[in-house]
Amino acid sequence: MASKLIIPIFILFIIFYGILKKIDIYESFLNGAKEGLITCFNIFPSILAMVFAVNIFLNSNFLSTAFSFLTPILSKFNLPLDIIPMALLRPISGTASLSIMNDIFSKFGPDSFVGLLASTIQGSTDTTIYVLALYFSSVKITKIRHALFNGLFADLIGIIASFIVVGLLF
Repeated sequence: MASKLIIPIFILFIIFYGILKKIDIYESFLNGAKEGLITCFNIFPSILAMVFAVNIFLNSNFLSTAFSFLTPILSKFNLPLDIIPMALLRPISGTASLSIMNDIFSKFGPDSFVGLLASTIQGSTDTTIYVLALYFSSVKITKIRHALFNGLFADLIGIIASFIVVGLLF
């Protein structure tokens, strides 16, 4: 019940705060919406290109061929080869890993073991390299060696924990 009231209360708070500060709320809203649309317009080509490139890469069967030596090991644990590219691309690109997860959902279904594993990996890891590149460069930090190692190590632990937890629970 309370969760349904939080957003309307927050909006009313913003409106009353704007009235108290004598801010043109409607004009501010329009400016924010305009800036949001400009931002969407600016990042859309990059996202489209990434999804397009990942789909071409996945449909080329390069990853299946490159990781085919892992098939005997993965078959012992009842894991398809499709989960490995997602686990490897997750620290690099969230969009690429989402595209791979969507492909996994299309092939196996979201409620399948592989779908649950992909979802768990997606939720227990982060796009470490993207985060370091974006946030560290914005504050002009150039020495990222330890942060990179710790971030990738945390991603590795998250991936391993995802395999263990999903394997035990499902």
